[in-house]
Amino acid sequence: MFFAVGASAHAAGLGVTPVDQFSVPEGFQVELIHEVPGDTEGSWVSLTVDPKGRLIACDQYGGLYRIDISGDDPQVEKLDIEFEGAQGLLCAFGSLYANVNSRTFPAGVWRLTDTNGDDQYDKKEHIIPLNGGSEHGPHAMILTPDEQRILMCAGNNTSLPKNITRSRVPENWDEDHLLGRMPDARGHNADRLAPGGYVVSFNPDASDIELVATGFRNEYDIALNRQGELFAYDADMEWDVGTPWYRPTRINHVISGAEFGWRNGTGKWPEYYPDSFGSAVDIGPGSPTGICFGYGAKFPAKYRDSLFICDWSYGNIHAVELTPDGSSYTGSYKTFATAAPLPVTDILIHPTDGAMYFTIGGRKTQSGLYRITYTGDLADEPVPAVDSSAQALRDLRHQLEALHVGDVSADSIPMMLENLSHEDRAIRFAARIALEHQPVQRWRDQVVSLDDPRARILGVIALARCGEASDKAAALSGLNELEWSSLDASNRIGLLRAYGLVAIRLGAIDADEAKPLLAKIDGQFPTGDNQVDRELAQMLIYLGSADATAKVVAEMKASPSQENQIHYAMALRDTKNGWTPELHRQYFTWFSDIQSARGGMSFGGFIDNIKKAALQRVPQDVQDQLASVINPPQKADDAVTKARPFVHKWTVDDLLDVTTAEDHVANFERGKEVFAAAQCYKCHRMGVQGGILGPDLTSAGGRFNAKDLLVSIIEPSKVISDQYGATQFLTDDGRVVVGRVVNMNGSNLAVMTNMLDPSSQTQVNRDTIETTKPATTSMMPAGLIDTFTDEEIADLVAYLRAGGNAKHPIFQK
Repeated sequence: MFFAVGASAHAAGLGVTPVDQFSVPEGFQVELIHEVPGDTEGSWVSLTVDPKGRLIACDQYGGLYRIDISGDDPQVEKLDIEFEGAQGLLCAFGSLYANVNSRTFPAGVWRLTDTNGDDQYDKKEHIIPLNGGSEHGPHAMILTPDEQRILMCAGNNTSLPKNITRSRVPENWDEDHLLGRMPDARGHNADRLAPGGYVVSFNPDASDIELVATGFRNEYDIALNRQGELFAYDADMEWDVGTPWYRPTRINHVISGAEFGWRNGTGKWPEYYPDSFGSAVDIGPGSPTGICFGYGAKFPAKYRDSLFICDWSYGNIHAVELTPDGSSYTGSYKTFATAAPLPVTDILIHPTDGAMYFTIGGRKTQSGLYRITYTGDLADEPVPAVDSSAQALRDLRHQLEALHVGDVSADSIPMMLENLSHEDRAIRFAARIALEHQPVQRWRDQVVSLDDPRARILGVIALARCGEASDKAAALSGLNELEWSSLDASNRIGLLRAYGLVAIRLGAIDADEAKPLLAKIDGQFPTGDNQVDRELAQMLIYLGSADATAKVVAEMKASPSQENQIHYAMALRDTKNGWTPELHRQYFTWFSDIQSARGGMSFGGFIDNIKKAALQRVPQDVQDQLASVINPPQKADDAVTKARPFVHKWTVDDLLDVTTAEDHVANFERGKEVFAAAQCYKCHRMGVQGGILGPDLTSAGGRFNAKDLLVSIIEPSKVISDQYGATQFLTDDGRVVVGRVVNMNGSNLAVMTNMLDPSSQTQVNRDTIETTKPATTSMMPAGLIDTFTDEEIADLVAYLRAGGNAKHPIFQK
């Protein structure tokens, strides 16, 4: 169900995407500055401005190009220096810095200089060698807030520079999985371990390299806001769509010492872990490339303060509005410019003309350079005032971050300990990182006896990460004293993570050590809180709880979310305790039931691998007894799920009265069941459950009334937003393909035609396309509720209006 409002326009024809096919806000104009000839200039992936206001771009597999945009007819020249493959460019300190990601040219940071004043770079120095060649390699560079150093980011296939001087991230990273993990089912990055992608800073001569943050998947670009705070747009793993370890593309606030929790395969940390900093804004599926703030743009004020982010695969430039959230940020986003295809690679605001420039290209696709300007009237709008309360919190965080490097006196320990209990998550994070940089003997005895539960939990996490096996008893004792009933959900998660890290880092929890913890949590599952229950299940299984297997199997069967089901199936795969023939039957039957679910390219492989791992601990005689369940006859997809009988071809008028009736007593559980049965979870999130290919519906009830919701459900094609619209391609052999472009390589487009089965894609050769136009039908199927009664639909609408909250007043009549 796609609940959104907006218009749609998409590319048509061959060659570069025409400007008249763009969708941009009213008052903005798109211009094609240069159509890049692929045979001579390649496909451009990076962009910067030189001291004379000229643009410099680089071909992904070729050289550097300089573009003079001062006249009506832009002039393009290839720079006279042997070079190729820079995915990050920066003009600074009298040089051009280029970060190469190539298999045929030495990868890493190069400094190019003009030594004889002839306006050509004639000297090149390889100042930071790195491994490259993967698309998850060395990427963008920008100046630090004081403009005295350079910040550089790299994806998770790039090893850390060998000559790092110091690290703001405690160098004690590890995989940290209580029940282990499984690599990607298709083998992607199976050998890449922590710390993952990273950000470093260094001096202009590449000396004094400092590690700033780790745990990214593949952040292509970074940007600083007015307050000097750093942001990145990190990539998802689209093959993981539909699994509990999928993480959407997201905006990360890159604070000092941050860990963002990327691990390969099933091992990506959930963002609610206290030792993973999480995201500021979740965006959704995509392929992040260039980003920049709108500062200096001759745009209306709301866009001048936006963070513009480029999504290569879906062809979008989004405008992200970041708002202070304590010492960190949260926010929202809207699509600013879109077309199809539009493989956007890099973006900048020109400091002289205040226009936005961006390139499309990459993977040898058709490349072009565009300019967006605002043609409406610009009011003289002042720069927004600084939020003093947020600034005070940022100042406190910065004080703690100053303790992440250098020689720090033991006198600072009390400040660190005090702020472990701060209400602000980023400040707590900074305090714990500062603590981990100090010798353990300075704070070991204090953290296990801190009065505040949150502070003690974080202190024990620090001790687990930095301590030795001899610290285990004190760490467990400190945690055992905390009362489960007195903790809120976040502290319960923190407590379970702390116990887990003690077990992982300081030594396995034996049977005697497990007794106090089991006494605390053995009767608590399930709590009804999705995140707490996931962690409880893992811990109970790890401890060998006698009752855990039956309870987790029951929850696996009962959950309407395929993500939850998979999480519990994964957690149960290796446990040998508590199984009965009936539980084994229920567990292995689930693997047949889940065949009707859909996800990314690795989805099916993950399910198969979980099943194989589970079978390894099942005795052969039990397998023989369950042969018909373990290896059932293959069914067609449409027969896996029992079809519901047709009820009525509903219209909005049919249902408006029953969904708005004052005397209707809404049933939360039935609304939730209908949401699942109508396959809404396949594409949409409600709270922390569900898919990500369609809009998050958690807050839909705050934006739409009952009639709006009915219209979006029953008439999904009435209004189609740019963000979720499809394109219709007509090929020269008469074939019509309707869907969203999700990948490109050369002339080949991969088009997703079914949102309920995102791994199923249709290949279209761009050279065969006769015409393209916006699809007039939504990618959301029609008729999804025609198998439900009007009362069931009324409960569904109530569930949507309540944002999946059982305590909403709509259910309290």
